[in-house]
Amino acid sequence: MGNTLSSTEQPNGPVKEATELAVRAATAQPTLAALSQLDIDRIVESMAATAKRHADELATAAVDETQYGIQADKVRKNLFAAETIYEFIRPMKTVGVVRRHEAKRVVEIAEPFGVVAAIIPSTNPTSTTIYKLLIAMKARCAIVLSPHPSAVRCITKTAELLASAARKAGAPDGAINWMTDVSLEGTQALMSSREVSVILATGGMGLVRAAYSAGKPAYGVGPGNAPAYIERSADIPNAVQDILEGKTFDNGLLCSSENSVVVDAEIAGTVKNEFMTQGGQFLNDEESDRLASALITKQRLPNSEFVGRSAIEIANRVGIDVPTDTRALIVSLDGVGRDYPLSIEKLCPVLSFYEVSDWQEGCERCQQILRYGGMGHTMSIHSRDEDIILEFGLKKPAFRIVVNTPTTLGSIGMTTGLDPSMTLGCGGYGGNITSDNISPRHLLNIKRLAYDTRPTRKSEHTTETETSRLSVTPQAMPPKLDPQLIAERIDSFLASRGLHVGNHKIQETTTSDDLSGTATATTTPTSESGRRPNQEENTEDVVAVEFVAEDDVRRALQQSRQILIDEKTIVTPAARDLAVDHGVFVDLSAGRTR
Repeated sequence: MGNTLSSTEQPNGPVKEATELAVRAATAQPTLAALSQLDIDRIVESMAATAKRHADELATAAVDETQYGIQADKVRKNLFAAETIYEFIRPMKTVGVVRRHEAKRVVEIAEPFGVVAAIIPSTNPTSTTIYKLLIAMKARCAIVLSPHPSAVRCITKTAELLASAARKAGAPDGAINWMTDVSLEGTQALMSSREVSVILATGGMGLVRAAYSAGKPAYGVGPGNAPAYIERSADIPNAVQDILEGKTFDNGLLCSSENSVVVDAEIAGTVKNEFMTQGGQFLNDEESDRLASALITKQRLPNSEFVGRSAIEIANRVGIDVPTDTRALIVSLDGVGRDYPLSIEKLCPVLSFYEVSDWQEGCERCQQILRYGGMGHTMSIHSRDEDIILEFGLKKPAFRIVVNTPTTLGSIGMTTGLDPSMTLGCGGYGGNITSDNISPRHLLNIKRLAYDTRPTRKSEHTTETETSRLSVTPQAMPPKLDPQLIAERIDSFLASRGLHVGNHKIQETTTSDDLSGTATATTTPTSESGRRPNQEENTEDVVAVEFVAEDDVRRALQQSRQILIDEKTIVTPAARDLAVDHGVFVDLSAGRTR
């Protein structure tokens, strides 16, 4: 499972490796897709159990390699993926018939999307790897991981453990793969590979844009820049506690962590005191400028040297004296945008702080913050006024608006009823294809059997068992075409043109699904000499068939006959391609063979 090439056989370069791994995954895909629900559930269960056992070890590996975050919080994230996400996806039906809509007479059947290209970030490397491998296997999708260059070892270790568990539980060789020679070119080659069907991209905006430019369906998630609004009716100590817990969780590495606090002026003094009591340190103007210069690059991105570091470590590096119990650095700002560098997503325990006159102004300020790098992602509101909470839900351009809980934990479903996930769609606001928390459902295509519900009489082809099971009274099919009547009409037409009458091949074909049949008559007039009707003459007396499938065309070819169609005839694409190649159709409406 995974990468089977020896060190001496490794491909020359990341592009070649990406191409070979994509082919390897595509080779395994048919076998993986053919597994039963029981087989898939056994594989996923084994992988989750393995991830749970190694949660602490993998968290340590992530911190050691990346130097980002807090080991204990990374354990929590690993367990969140291995336990909470697993328990959420465990009962999902992802094989065969997954849903029956009895009243509508629609049956839904799941099909795997195909090979997944999964981009893994350095900020949450092991937990994201666990999560993406679990949802891919649950959806029966072979997967190729592209690790962030700064986290190759810990991502590889995670993939090796889960791939081994999957193989022992019955997954085919090649179902789980990962790149070891990593580069931007290799990642781009993987995403654009023709074997890849869908992309799961987690990372910076450049990477997400590349994913959406690869010509494949893609789920990409960029920056969050989540604001937290404290409205005057809020429980202030709880609100401050939630914000600090969210901002300091793994040192702010999750993209949904709080980045700004917006407070009603009426309670701003109380909120500031509460922040200082709980470990928030407000900086003066000179300290704020010094922090902004060091933390934010000229490209308006967080300096990687400060990403995932603690507040005290950041203060020491910048040369700011803070108490030893400081949990977060807080900077008061008057605006949002390029002139206010610390108004962007910061990926570390630094908060910007805004005062507003009321909830309407707070609403506008939160929109400004979201527009500056967090559209569609996440925000929180701390309030006990349900009307104001609803107003925020109606008006904010964020698809996860969590209430009285940390944005970091609420958005991923750790402290709320949202679908537990490590990839959060930003919808149309953020240029994403979905606003959902991504799960195995997003790696499935759904086929639908849709039965006839319109006839007024019971069909003779529908059994009582089917009638009872689908809770809809089947009704009669329209009368079949009479082959003899068709023959007579063709004879009349040919005779009116001075052609010999007789020797007409008339065949009736019937196609049906479980509950209703569709009869089509296929007729081909030919004279004894094999002459076709004059295509430019009036053909209004000739009956065209109602529906043509590929099998109808193949039978016509075998029997050396043609098929009459007109503008009302429904022709499947495969049937049309085959018929055009062999000149099978006689188009009565257009007056020409096609």
